[in-house]
Amino acid sequence: MTGRNQTIISDFLLLGLPIEPEQQNLFYALFLAMYLTTILGNLLIIFLIRLDSHLHTPMYLFLSSLSFSDICFSSVTIPKLLQNMQSQVSSIPYAECLTQMYFFLFFADLESFLLVAMAYDRYVAICFPLRYTTIVSPKLCLSLVVLSWVLTTFHAMLHTLLMARLCFCADNVIPHFFCDMSALLNLSCSDTRVNELVIFIMGGLILVVPFLLIILSYARIVSSIFNIPSARGVHKAFSTCGSHLSVVLLFYGTVIGLYLCPSSSNSTVKEIVLGMMYTVVTPMLNPFIYSLRNRDIKGALRRVFHKKKILFSF
Repeated sequence: MTGRNQTIISDFLLLGLPIEPEQQNLFYALFLAMYLTTILGNLLIIFLIRLDSHLHTPMYLFLSSLSFSDICFSSVTIPKLLQNMQSQVSSIPYAECLTQMYFFLFFADLESFLLVAMAYDRYVAICFPLRYTTIVSPKLCLSLVVLSWVLTTFHAMLHTLLMARLCFCADNVIPHFFCDMSALLNLSCSDTRVNELVIFIMGGLILVVPFLLIILSYARIVSSIFNIPSARGVHKAFSTCGSHLSVVLLFYGTVIGLYLCPSSSNSTVKEIVLGMMYTVVTPMLNPFIYSLRNRDIKGALRRVFHKKKILFSF
């Protein structure tokens, strides 16, 4: 390969966000506030599920795992972005760049698998309510969570190892705020056909198949809902799915818009905007979606604060 006779780079330069220098401090404060909101909101969901025995159910086991994934997903990219916005040097070492890419893929995939598990949980709860506790047992829930971690580990490691075998010779400027896999492939001076083939195949398995499974689950759910005789039963069925469906549309909508919609002349700006949507905005909104639309979460919040009030009164 021609790249082997050239200087091999040891770090990359992240261009970050396309904002004016005078707006830097404003956007820094905005992203810091959004990141802190993400951390605190998802931690609140995790602690409520942990502290309230009423939420010790399969649905909320998946939700607490999703909240943990959201915290980690945002922490992969946002702290480095904030650091670069305050620093004059926006470089990232080669090893750190690959590490960031690995964890970005890992937690993005984990979120996708957890959303599938939650869709299956809602499908069983509405279509087979009398057999719910038998079908969705604690052992099955734990198995689904463990399987999600194993599959995401394999997928993220596969892409990271394939990326590590490539050479990067001359251009080291990444037009993004994190080490995006497609941006790194564009910079490589090696043959990337194997990487692109694996991305095409595994992308279908990791993103398209879970999305189709969720669509299939909700098709069955809607079919079952229309067979419910009472209007109250229909409203209750929709309310149990509304939060999850909102998160699914928010997550997959941005991912599909980024990777499956045709690129325009300002594709770099589009990639950055949509990248911000599913790395910053979506993890921040998830706790609000579940807390504002979920009676169990609001009830748990009232019970926990009531207990704290009693303890303080003593």
